[in-house]
Amino acid sequence: MAPPTALPTVPPEAAHRLAPLAGLRPGELLVHEIYRSIQGESTFAGLPCVFVRLAACDLRCSWCDTPHAFTRGERMARRAVLDRALSFNCPLAELTGGEPLLQPDALPLMAELCDAGKTVLLETSGAHDIGPVDRRVHVILDLKCPDSGEADRNHWPNLDVLKPTDQIKFVIASRRDWDWTERVIREHRLDGRFTCLVSAVFDRVRPVELVDWLLASGLDRVRMQLQLHKYVWDPAARGV
Repeated sequence: MAPPTALPTVPPEAAHRLAPLAGLRPGELLVHEIYRSIQGESTFAGLPCVFVRLAACDLRCSWCDTPHAFTRGERMARRAVLDRALSFNCPLAELTGGEPLLQPDALPLMAELCDAGKTVLLETSGAHDIGPVDRRVHVILDLKCPDSGEADRNHWPNLDVLKPTDQIKFVIASRRDWDWTERVIREHRLDGRFTCLVSAVFDRVRPVELVDWLLASGLDRVRMQLQLHKYVWDPAARGV
């Protein structure tokens, strides 16, 4: 798979957020960190996983817990990133960020991880076209709710590209976010097409509130999740 040669197009007001990626050459990635931990979210939660966290993001969600990845990273050859990820000898690997799809070489990296026999996850905001992503990759698409401040960036055509093995995540920061989520799931019949996950912003919605909203909705195929790593380690801990 040949990588694209240019960064994705973003709205003019967000263009300056791509500055950390300026000067990246084909075959390079800007990497914030690579580490092994447990998967904290999705239906893969609890499994050992190697995380490749790429730097830079064009969104600024109000509740973002990884702003440290916005601007800081190390330029690495894609082959070096692949070798480092494979060195952990872990069957599960995830590309996250930041926003991985901002970096063209993320696409062949995911394909190479699949070729190496890994189960590969992609955590993406959903603001960018997932069409070029290798079909073997499990996409975890984060549809942005209103209180994120970035709901207008949702790229809705992605719903027609997702596979039944992919997952859609909604991060809930308020009752307004829940009402929006319930409406979107019903309008697009998402719970009959994909695994739908709902999670509470750690310090803004109590888990019991989200449970109550979910049970009252009658959406019996929607799964609530907790950010497991924030209960195992300090919520502000990095590299976990």
